[in-house]
Amino acid sequence: MERLLLIGNSRWHWGVGDHFWHCSPAQGLEQFLQQPPQRWAAVGAVPKELEAWNQSQVVVEMVPLKNQAIGLGVDRALVGWGAWQRSAGAVLVADAGTAFSLTLVDSGGAFCGGRIMAGAALQLHSLNQATNALPEVLLPKVDRLKITEIWPQNTVGAMSVGVLHGLAAALCSSYSQMPLLFSGAKLWLTGGDAELLQPLLIEAGLQPRLALNLALEALGRLSC
Repeated sequence: MERLLLIGNSRWHWGVGDHFWHCSPAQGLEQFLQQPPQRWAAVGAVPKELEAWNQSQVVVEMVPLKNQAIGLGVDRALVGWGAWQRSAGAVLVADAGTAFSLTLVDSGGAFCGGRIMAGAALQLHSLNQATNALPEVLLPKVDRLKITEIWPQNTVGAMSVGVLHGLAAALCSSYSQMPLLFSGAKLWLTGGDAELLQPLLIEAGLQPRLALNLALEALGRLSC
């Protein structure tokens, strides 16, 4: 099986068959040099040590997503094409990572635009850095039962719930604003914070299809 890698903005994402794992950039570089992937792509910073493996790098032009806009990231191209291929119809893909991106693809497999905003961890980090009293909050360490509270009385809960409900509301609003020709488009949810957002979206009446490793799975299906 091919060893796959997607270099993200804050983590490196690996996959071999049905096995996926994630690590820090430093750990990722060490793993890369020990056992280079057969195929890799990057949206985050690429260390100079990887220059010798440029021939195995997948760039956005290699992803068969139609009507690609200038500057479209390879991660958005991969999740958009991957979700469209698996749905056989129009899709809206929400990638909840460092950046929270929405990618719209029509039934013919053409990119039709999207939206980008700061992801949950980035918003929480900014609140800590730009204020005097708000703490640093790391979502993986937050009790997932508590983040479903509507009006938390503690600061950490208020920050976590505020950011996550804000992202869910932004996605719900975006889904409702899709053009009429996208009526019935499938909603896909991927990225590190996807599982935290999924129950909020279901409560709001949406039916997202969860695919935590959608970009890597699409990378593995490319024919290039």
